[in-house]
Amino acid sequence: MTIFTEFGRYLLMIRGMFSKPENARMYWKEFMHQCSEIGIGSLGIVAIISVFMGAVSTLQTAYQLVSPFIPKSTIAQIVRDTVILEFAPTLVCIVLAGVVGSKIASELGNMRVSEQIDALEIMGINTKTYLVLPKIAAAMLVIPMLVVIAGVLGIWGGRFAGIMSGIVSPSIYDKGLLQFFKPYNVFFALVKAYTFAFIISSIPAFYGYYVKGGALEIGRASTKSVVVSCVAILFADYVLAQLLLDATPS
Repeated sequence: MTIFTEFGRYLLMIRGMFSKPENARMYWKEFMHQCSEIGIGSLGIVAIISVFMGAVSTLQTAYQLVSPFIPKSTIAQIVRDTVILEFAPTLVCIVLAGVVGSKIASELGNMRVSEQIDALEIMGINTKTYLVLPKIAAAMLVIPMLVVIAGVLGIWGGRFAGIMSGIVSPSIYDKGLLQFFKPYNVFFALVKAYTFAFIISSIPAFYGYYVKGGALEIGRASTKSVVVSCVAILFADYVLAQLLLDATPS
């Protein structure tokens, strides 16, 4: 019953966010602050992971393609589709669930334990709208941008590794990138990015907003939010792949 209770409270929190802002300027300021915290604060780790992710994909793909009948351009095709379909949206968002999710949960949890949320509610402020909604909206805006950057850097990292190791020439790699390219894969990756962004921001916000106790409970809530977010991302990844890839236009 605890699962259903928490899911019901989660839905009530989401519904309670949508109310008329008391002060639109303050909401906009908080939204821009969250965009900076989530986007710029996570850019470094996303860039590092993406470059090495693409480089390792190129090396491992070349290691497995041992047949002389398979053209070298196939390496670029496999790296491109792997990065766009899975690595950039899913792996990056799992990392962001730990980086961004734990920060959101601990921030709201600290405000709840120190009674700052109670003070705002006494002042007549809808704390769900003021504290939670800007975080979710900012994540929905900047995380898909980070996924796009991760995809570009992943493909570039694969190209760099292939050239530096002598596996494939620049012209052959660039030729492989353009062969049999499906623009629908980019659409699919963006759908996953928006879905995962909502999960990364809303679930930690829920656990942080309703935390009870002290510093120990904040740590537990932060850890639990990351675990639940990662499981939800993997489950959503499977559902979206089942629904959208089967509908891929021929």
